[in-house]
Amino acid sequence: MSGDLEVSVVMPCLNEAAGVGPCVAKARAALERAGLTGEVVVADNGSTDGSPALAEAAGARVVHVAERGYGAAYLGGLAAARGRYLVMGDADGTYDFDDIPAFVAKLKEGHDLVIGSRFAGTIMPGAMPWLHQYIGNPVLTGILGLFFGQKVSDAHCGMRAMSREANERMGLRTSGMEYASEMIAMAIRQGLRVGEIPIVYAPREGESKLRSFRDGWRHLRFMLLLSPTPLFLAPGLAMVAAGLAVLAALLPGPLQIGGMNFDFHFMFVASALAILGVQLIVLGLAAKAFARAELHVSDRWLAFLDRWFTLERGLLLGAGVLAAGVGVNGWILADWLGAGRGTLFAVRPALVGLTLLVVGAQLMFGSFFISVVRDDARG
Repeated sequence: MSGDLEVSVVMPCLNEAAGVGPCVAKARAALERAGLTGEVVVADNGSTDGSPALAEAAGARVVHVAERGYGAAYLGGLAAARGRYLVMGDADGTYDFDDIPAFVAKLKEGHDLVIGSRFAGTIMPGAMPWLHQYIGNPVLTGILGLFFGQKVSDAHCGMRAMSREANERMGLRTSGMEYASEMIAMAIRQGLRVGEIPIVYAPREGESKLRSFRDGWRHLRFMLLLSPTPLFLAPGLAMVAAGLAVLAALLPGPLQIGGMNFDFHFMFVASALAILGVQLIVLGLAAKAFARAELHVSDRWLAFLDRWFTLERGLLLGAGVLAAGVGVNGWILADWLGAGRGTLFAVRPALVGLTLLVVGAQLMFGSFFISVVRDDARG
């Protein structure tokens, strides 16, 4: 029965014969010394080197997880765990399971998720490749903090602990290495209390399964897909602002700035920027609506949608912009007819009119799209 033990220590395992036995033994000894009732669960991911038997011999309960992947192994192991507090750590000797009581104590203080920090602690010589230590981990950790609004010093440390309730609230589901990023992102989005403790990181036993660029991309890809603001909304707003500013500045005529001539060629670029920016904003707002429906999260953009957006208001705004575009083009047509239908070269106002027509149509159809994603038809 879930929750009938105080602590479950969960270790993913794929061909870790060199390290799994000592790791299990050390975890069990740490629980016993601290007077914690618990278990060690090894989530075996298809080992062929005898790792499951070594884990069982050391006192672990082995759970076989058919789907391959770091995240998949943890999902299977955590689902089988019975403890009130869940401690995670790799079975390769890199993490010191004597720290289990410290992680549990931090949870008992009121934290929902506790992450080990190798950078605030000690990284032993040879434990972490320089590319990971000085570039990969700091960059990805910084991006995660920027995207999700809470800074941690080591977002990819594999030794962590959380309460059973926190695990259930986060609803984690990624199967690869990006599972580590998903956990922090969802903890922040669910308003969980996240803490850190310094740990020692040692050289691993056996062969590493990590692939630097592939797994780094998986982390970055996940963060981008879960973060519509930096992926869609921020660049979209910047594009719209820049596009409209350039269109307005060049509408009266060319500009000379610093000896350079800016003419209607730059208006073409500005028009494209404004149109693309509006499209990104519509996609970003739709992605926000989808994230709430699927992941039950909210933020200020969704608060804005709830407070301001309705299909009817979106259609009215789009129709207004579209009408302005029709008006500009109507004025060009009237001026041309009044001038005797000669040579027509109203490039500047025509670009403004074209931009307004396209943006108006985008806003109208985008409003329908956001309403479909938000499932407004039901309410």
